[in-house]
Amino acid sequence: MRMHVKGKDSGGCMSSHDEVRAFIKDPVLQQRLAKYLVLQCVRNSMLEDLHAGISPSSASGNYSDVNVNTPYGVIPWPKVSRLNDDEMKRLMIDVANRAYRFIHTLFDENAGPEILFRLAERDPLPQWNEPTLVDDGASKSDPDLFKR
Repeated sequence: MRMHVKGKDSGGCMSSHDEVRAFIKDPVLQQRLAKYLVLQCVRNSMLEDLHAGISPSSASGNYSDVNVNTPYGVIPWPKVSRLNDDEMKRLMIDVANRAYRFIHTLFDENAGPEILFRLAERDPLPQWNEPTLVDDGASKSDPDLFKR
């Protein structure tokens, strides 16, 4: 696929590599790619199985009026762990495997550009909120992870 861009090589065309480079700098494409990655790697993961079931209702709206009764006592809903260690481990393995497959496909010289071109054409998830670069403080990422 070639795109005509004034001022490029003598033929005025841009190569696929140049097109991909131009696309990956586009913030709208980055947002669409982020949403698509989350859909493929997280939303469609075993998280769906963990999400299935009955969710409690709260008259107060903040769940301070909801408790979980266990054989060992009552736990206020805000203090209840939503995933046990085994579920968290299985979820992280599933998401990592999905992310690896996604990256493998994205880096494929045929499939990757096709994904990017389709995302450039349209947003497959227009009903989702647009991702932002603002960190609301909820992130637990380690910015120094690669400095060690």
